[in-house]
Amino acid sequence: MRKIILIVTAFFFVCPSLYAQISNVRLETRKPALYEKTNWDISLISTWSNPYLQEDVALNMMIITPSGKHLFLPCYYASGKSGEPSQWRARFTPQETGEYEAHFELIKSGKKADISKSNNFFVKSSDRNGFLHPDNNWVYRFDNGKPFRGIGENIGWESRTHDDSKYFKTFNENRKFNYYYLLTGLKNHGGNFFRTWICRWNLPIDWHNHFNNYRYTPSNDYYNPSAVDRMDWMIYLADSLHLHIMLTLGPDAYLIKDGGFATSAADFFVNLKSIARYKNRLRYIIARWGYSPAIAAYELFNEVDNVMYSDPQHPISATSIVKWHQEMSAYIKKIDPYGQMVTTSISYRDIPGLNSISGIGFNQKHLYKNTKSIPGTIVQYENEYHKPYVIGEFAYEWDWSKDFNLFKKGMVSDYKRGLWYGLFSPTPILPMSWWWEYFDSLGTDTYIARVRTILNQMLAAGKGSFKSLNVKTSVKDMQIFGVQCGNKDFIYCYNPDSMERTVDITLENTLTSPIYSEVYHCDQGEYRKGNNIITSNKEISITNFRLKGNSDVVFILSRK
Repeated sequence: MRKIILIVTAFFFVCPSLYAQISNVRLETRKPALYEKTNWDISLISTWSNPYLQEDVALNMMIITPSGKHLFLPCYYASGKSGEPSQWRARFTPQETGEYEAHFELIKSGKKADISKSNNFFVKSSDRNGFLHPDNNWVYRFDNGKPFRGIGENIGWESRTHDDSKYFKTFNENRKFNYYYLLTGLKNHGGNFFRTWICRWNLPIDWHNHFNNYRYTPSNDYYNPSAVDRMDWMIYLADSLHLHIMLTLGPDAYLIKDGGFATSAADFFVNLKSIARYKNRLRYIIARWGYSPAIAAYELFNEVDNVMYSDPQHPISATSIVKWHQEMSAYIKKIDPYGQMVTTSISYRDIPGLNSISGIGFNQKHLYKNTKSIPGTIVQYENEYHKPYVIGEFAYEWDWSKDFNLFKKGMVSDYKRGLWYGLFSPTPILPMSWWWEYFDSLGTDTYIARVRTILNQMLAAGKGSFKSLNVKTSVKDMQIFGVQCGNKDFIYCYNPDSMERTVDITLENTLTSPIYSEVYHCDQGEYRKGNNIITSNKEISITNFRLKGNSDVVFILSRK
């Protein structure tokens, strides 16, 4: 009898497929279309301790596209118990039209346990744009070739139950500050891009309790169901509004007390169990939400330099932080079939090696109390590291313990200036302001539409082509920038003085005469016919233009 038991036991270990088997595959989407989500339901039986850990059990979709590309797509567990029938799902967005071939592979303890039959499905065309991809320092392009520049703001989180602002606590706790209100507002104001966080109080997929947010329910599940549902809905909403997201992933609930494995932030970057846990988290995020073209970029960390220097006397090793970012960015590239961008951010302290990671698609930092430096900062970092640079946060003031109303004029002016400086700088995502609730209360965020109208002209004229112009002015301290897009030149001019100034502007003539000129008055949102234009073979001159104090205009020059 003992021999029989040993033989049966041995047979189980050498034949895991008897206990790990795909029983059914069903394509739920009736008419798959280009750049639209296709849903697959997969039924299987397998044993596991935790279906969210790929080292335990995993399901992968293996795809051959019409052009012959081989794609790998992680699937995710939906329901069911170990050893019983369970449901898994795949969410796939095709980037080619034509006939696809796909099958599913069930992995048990790192070994291939079962393979489904191949399924063929046909993808028709659609009018959607697809995913965003890098093109140059100025623009991204969709799969269909359409150029894109991001314009919007931070919408870091929905209202918290208890806000920590000293002067705006009650206001910020207003439940109207939810994704529906904020994202529809952003869309209506001309925005197409926002940045939002996964953290303990917002979309807390890894946290079990103590959210400081009434929208989430305590749970002992590995991934919090209420947070997962909220993420499903937020991604759907952003996609329906044609908004694009920088999704700030953060470090997850990495501490032992929260269910992780790390004893500290320093341990998180080197702890092998923490590293494996984070990769499983990335796998789940890409499997469940990576299908959406609304996700423009995954941001691994918010202000990782602040994590590094959380204890100034004992900073975390820069080497360990850079190595972790190298490993995670490479892992995303490995499992993401869509090529979505990866980034991370610092507040103001550079970390040696971080800007040079090949898997990081664009670098970024946050600038507070220094908005005037935005154009120079962008150009400096792009020249040094040869990749796009983004200002992920900016504002007149960073300190939330201060009363912003005491310097409201500076806050509002700074908000506007950051957008214009970004528009005329070689960055694919215009600088994004912080303090979204405050600017909503003032109506400042409606100003995005003013900048968007010029951005749209630029994209239409140049079809994504941008070239910086060398523009000179007769007035010292006048802020002036120029860009050529196709057959149009755009010159931004801001008078920071309180007094009206008369300004002369010169730039190289690349348009050939005759030239038509109009002036966009930024604060009024009005176009007026330009005059006093003098042209020669080499230069274009705008003479005797009177610009009021603390006001700005955009000159638009084009061939008639």
